[in-house]
Amino acid sequence: MSTAGPPRAVLFDVDGTLVDSNFLHVEAWHHAFERLEVAADAWRIHRAIGQDSARLITMVAGERDEAWIERAKGLHSDFYRDLAPRLRAFDGSRELIAALAGRGIRVVLATSAPRDELELSLEALDAGDAIHATTSADDVETAKPDPAIIGVALERAGAEPSDAVFVGDSTWDMIAAGRAGVTAYGLRSGGITDVELTDAGARAVFDDPGDLLTNLDEIVGG
Repeated sequence: MSTAGPPRAVLFDVDGTLVDSNFLHVEAWHHAFERLEVAADAWRIHRAIGQDSARLITMVAGERDEAWIERAKGLHSDFYRDLAPRLRAFDGSRELIAALAGRGIRVVLATSAPRDELELSLEALDAGDAIHATTSADDVETAKPDPAIIGVALERAGAEPSDAVFVGDSTWDMIAAGRAGVTAYGLRSGGITDVELTDAGARAVFDDPGDLLTNLDEIVGG
């Protein structure tokens, strides 16, 4: 680990990391593209999940003007909201957050999701005041793999990059953490392979929050 001792903060991605939402996002984007008469394969959408939404749209649907992109984003938000009753926290998510807070480690949710989507995730997590701070799309102009959101999360944690670790489920998370100088750990819960996560910068890869909780000393020390 890059830290000299236990980290001051653990920064978490949310979608696909703490909350089982990635495939709901895939479904919502699929419906949005369909409404805009773009035939988008679900697997291609999944490969793009976790990065800035404008980049996701370009990756899946090609270059589009700003009005088209905003329309696609709005449709995705509408469809995702309809799917929100199916959101659930992964097994172990609440316990992991509570265990970190119990050790005096600040937990910051480093997501660039829109604020309304973050609120849905927080409701699913139901972790209360064990979460020290959060970020949202309102805090940055460009989301992952740009490292800006991680910079905001570090500020809210009162931590330097060497005082924190980052946990996420996508290659975009790993790349963003690396660019921010933060040691990253990957979870398989978002549907990305070990090799892809480690190639993108993950120090180690775990199944899900429950697996990470079992091996917590590996990332935060005894």
